Amino acid sequence: MSDLIRVGMADYKVGRSPSSLISYGLGSCIGIAIYDSATRVGGLSHIMLPDSKQARSNENPAKFADTALPLMVQEMITLGAVKSRMIAKIAGGAQMFKFANATDIMRVGERNAEAVKQVLKEIGIKIIAEDTGGNYGRTVELRLDTGVYRIKTIDKGEKEL
Repeated sequence: MSDLIRVGMADYKVGRSPSSLISYGLGSCIGIAIYDSATRVGGLSHIMLPDSKQARSNENPAKFADTALPLMVQEMITLGAVKSRMIAKIAGGAQMFKFANATDIMRVGERNAEAVKQVLKEIGIKIIAEDTGGNYGRTVELRLDTGVYRIKTIDKGEKEL
């Protein structure tokens, strides 16, 4: 029987088959699933903000795209994953609220998605699928036995990447 490993907000977890990693309630946050199909080792990160250098409080590296992803990849390597085989799938980054005079700072979801893409490019991990944007929340689950990234929403149904 497989374990269901919960990933909280501003958190990440790594594991291996037959476990699954799940994160609930992504709004403007991004869920980044990284997977090595040969070893069936994966990680799921639930980042809240794009950049630790612009934050007043950055003591939790799992909160930010620029710090969480390198740490998660390193833990996956420790479990036997090989970086050159890793692929990424991302979901989230919604604009949950409408603002009359939306400034760049209020587009957190979009900025999170851009930052995640940039960090993954910098560390050499290819994004093969994404479900980002919109104005609705998501729950994401990475099945480590298959690499399937399941996205559940309230109004938009379910999909697999």
